[in-house]
Amino acid sequence: MPSVTGTVTRNITKLKYALISLSFLSNILLAQPYQEPYRELEDKTTALLSLEQAVIAAQSNDPWLVGNRHSQDAIESMSVAAGTLPDPKISLGLANIAADSFDFGQEAMTQFKVGVSQMFPRGDSLAIKQQQLKLQASQFPYLREDRKARVAVIVAKLWLDAFEAQESIALIENDRALFEQLADIAQASYSSTVGKTRQQDIIRAQLELTRLDDRLSKLKQKQEISQKRLSEWLSEYLNGRTQDQTTVTAISDSSFLVARLLPNIAMLEQGLFTSKTDITPQMLSSYFSKHPAVNALNLKIRTVEEGIKLAKQKYKPEWGVNASYGYRDTNPLGIDRSDLFSIGVSFDLPLFASNRQDKQVQSAVSRTSAVKTEKWLLIRRFIASFEAIRSQLLRLNERQNLYQERLLPQMHDQAEASLTAYTNDDGDFSEVVRSRIAELNASIDSLGINVQRQKSIIQLNYFFMRYANEIVRQVFGEKNE
Repeated sequence: MPSVTGTVTRNITKLKYALISLSFLSNILLAQPYQEPYRELEDKTTALLSLEQAVIAAQSNDPWLVGNRHSQDAIESMSVAAGTLPDPKISLGLANIAADSFDFGQEAMTQFKVGVSQMFPRGDSLAIKQQQLKLQASQFPYLREDRKARVAVIVAKLWLDAFEAQESIALIENDRALFEQLADIAQASYSSTVGKTRQQDIIRAQLELTRLDDRLSKLKQKQEISQKRLSEWLSEYLNGRTQDQTTVTAISDSSFLVARLLPNIAMLEQGLFTSKTDITPQMLSSYFSKHPAVNALNLKIRTVEEGIKLAKQKYKPEWGVNASYGYRDTNPLGIDRSDLFSIGVSFDLPLFASNRQDKQVQSAVSRTSAVKTEKWLLIRRFIASFEAIRSQLLRLNERQNLYQERLLPQMHDQAEASLTAYTNDDGDFSEVVRSRIAELNASIDSLGINVQRQKSIIQLNYFFMRYANEIVRQVFGEKNE
């Protein structure tokens, strides 16, 4: 009878153990990809911030853009003033009055003079200066568009950093429940003295749970830092002072989460990325020459070229016209004296051109060459950055395909096989833990690859964009290779 009772007890224990194992295995099989939500938001009032909302809000609340518009207005106003002649000068005076008596009618030369003079700048210097300022003012819209594009890149990367941390946390929290079940299985097996479970297996399970808690703490730190950096760009938006009435308002800078779905950014000039032929620097230069930052430099070059024309006007004389009227009183005998009228012209002679005008023209030419150098340096930097990011994206695509088609399925099969072997008393507990950790790490690595791909596409879009809103435009219903 005791042997029968022991047999029944062992069978019941094995049945409980099998049910726990089945529950654990079902959780693994039902685990979804990281794009799907693992958990509900604890606070239903927490705002979900999409990538587009973040970029639009950051661009709308950028003080640099406001300052840039004021600078443009200032230069445009100066261009109007620069095309205007200098104000005429009026002179009033008493000339040749007798010093002994200060009698206005005593001397014939005494007169009250009223004069006016007007200066005329050299050559076409007024028109050239006005045109120069207009060209300088026309740079600002391109500078603003480039600034918006740079803000889009910065904010999008911060958003993706927050997304990666947030979804990595979701992956670990999802697997933590599975590790807790695994610890329960080990404890049940060890307590029942059925199977190969050892005390070190229980300790190993608890150790892995502690390590997961540490990883969660690090990821939450990364998420909080990313959100704080992102909130720097969204402060006005988060306080409800944005003009966009369709967005969430009246929330603090710490009460938002990024959206749960990874965006699929449309790639500009995708043909260049997928081209099998070599892309020459000349081809890239033709694309980059239309970039707002390059257009701004082109206008800056034209502005300094106007400076050469302005310097050459210094060879021409500056003219002045003056006229005066002199009133004279009657003489002591009561005889009227004729009033006097004078008119004259003045101009300067550029006799020392070698030390002044020649050097001014030479300075303007050198300044133009320096700005042209800025343009070619910018295009060369664009070309080098494009080639580097293009190579990076090619490798990321290879890794993404490797993870999706082979590595993740193999990791899952390995984890399932090790668990099945362990539940049949034919496997090692440590191998189950290792396989689960490896599968979790692979999932987090796959998430990182997908996030890095989107960052690379965003950076590539910056090089080819014409307008800032093209950078984070999404593609729906198709895969962006």
